[in-house]
Amino acid sequence: MAGHLSLAPEPGEGDRSALVLDDYLPFRLSVASNGVSRLIARAYEDRFGLTVPQWRLMAVLAEGALTQQQVVSRTVMDKVTVSRAARELVARSLLVRDANTGDGRSHLLALTAMGRGLHGEIAPLAKAYEAALLAGLAPSEVATLKRLLLRLEAAATRLSGDGGR
Repeated sequence: MAGHLSLAPEPGEGDRSALVLDDYLPFRLSVASNGVSRLIARAYEDRFGLTVPQWRLMAVLAEGALTQQQVVSRTVMDKVTVSRAARELVARSLLVRDANTGDGRSHLLALTAMGRGLHGEIAPLAKAYEAALLAGLAPSEVATLKRLLLRLEAAATRLSGDGGR
């Protein structure tokens, strides 16, 4: 059965199955992700008045207009977070919400000229933060890290049974 995961410890595992939080990969990934998000959020909020979800929405829409559901799938943010970020960006004239001619039940979200301009200001800062975070890694390590993260994402999607997201 796809997405089925037995959570029972194997017979004889005993104390070896004890969870040591600092050695638990999901915890390490969460701590690293939260630390990076906090670092970048301070810069986006202080300099540009943007929250992390607002910046993520702008970054994904810089690649082209999408429906809210497509944004949810692409960013793995929940619908409420995407909706709130979109509403706030529309209010700031950084984003427009247009009728989706392909599906009358949804709207397309797109950056305005002002939104594209702000994205153009922020993108170099985002790249500089990425470079600073990765400065201690060799290019081959960065490539391996990215490849492994993609594999972990795929495994999590497969295990959750959420492939259609």
